[in-house]
Amino acid sequence: MLDWQDIQLFLEVAHTERLTEAARRLGIDHSTLSRRTRRFEQRLNTQLFERSTHGYRLTEAGQRLLAHAEEMARHATEALEVLSDQNRQLSGQIRLGVTEGFGSWVITPLLAGFGERHPGLTLDLLALPRVVNLSRHEADLAITVERPSSGGLVTSRLCDYRLRLYASRDYLARHGTPRRLADLGRHRLIGYVDDLIFSDQLHYLDPLLAPEVVGEPPHFSIRSTSVTAQYRAALAGAGLAILPCFMAEPRDELVAVLDDEVEVVRQFWITSRQEQRRLARVRLLWDFLREAVEANRGLLMGDRRDGPILPAPASRPERRRRGDNA
Repeated sequence: MLDWQDIQLFLEVAHTERLTEAARRLGIDHSTLSRRTRRFEQRLNTQLFERSTHGYRLTEAGQRLLAHAEEMARHATEALEVLSDQNRQLSGQIRLGVTEGFGSWVITPLLAGFGERHPGLTLDLLALPRVVNLSRHEADLAITVERPSSGGLVTSRLCDYRLRLYASRDYLARHGTPRRLADLGRHRLIGYVDDLIFSDQLHYLDPLLAPEVVGEPPHFSIRSTSVTAQYRAALAGAGLAILPCFMAEPRDELVAVLDDEVEVVRQFWITSRQEQRRLARVRLLWDFLREAVEANRGLLMGDRRDGPILPAPASRPERRRRGDNA
């Protein structure tokens, strides 16, 4: 008979593909995890992993076991959720992956309200300048700037948000205010590192800096993989940057320029694996985020300058939201 603890260890190594990372997440020593993994293989008389300097990759037999192990884990989790639902006091951990800027500037303040409603839950917020990989179980929920195309996911459009071209008042006093797109060729710019952009949705500047528009090669004073770093650079007077309104509008030091010619609207999508979406704690966070973000539409679209606010407490926080499968 299989030991459930062995199955849990196997799943963590399979999902992370790194022994040290799996051991850290399990809270055990990596040498202990290595011994237990080999002992599990010996008990099954089957090699489950190909081991190399690049990590642990599943063998064909490991892939077959993974499907069954994930099904076992899903049933075990759902059983615990049923008991939690009966007690009306949810507990456990939820991991949310979100883009760095949105996660730091909007989602983080809003999550305080979720914690107040559900004190038994622990939130892990992964605010990263990349896409969180749900298929590798990096998170339970993800908020992305592109609609995921992978199968087995439940995806919904969370919100629109607007970006504008900003500069500090100090920069404009020193270098002048651009009056048309062609002027951008003579200004210092701030943007992403081209070969490290993690989504095509972030190529904001490309159409604005086409040779037929600006006439001369643009000059970037600072490029960064971090939108927060770009924001700080613009605030310090390093140049012009396209920034989300939810970051830039609340700062009086930043001024939107070329408003009639530069307006970018993008979307955020909320996504979860189908089996995770069925969990009560994940449903609660999903519904809360949709409600909270909707309450802050004005900030996201640049129609107001104050920071995020919490929505009024929902009378039925678990009610089904419209468009969950949109």
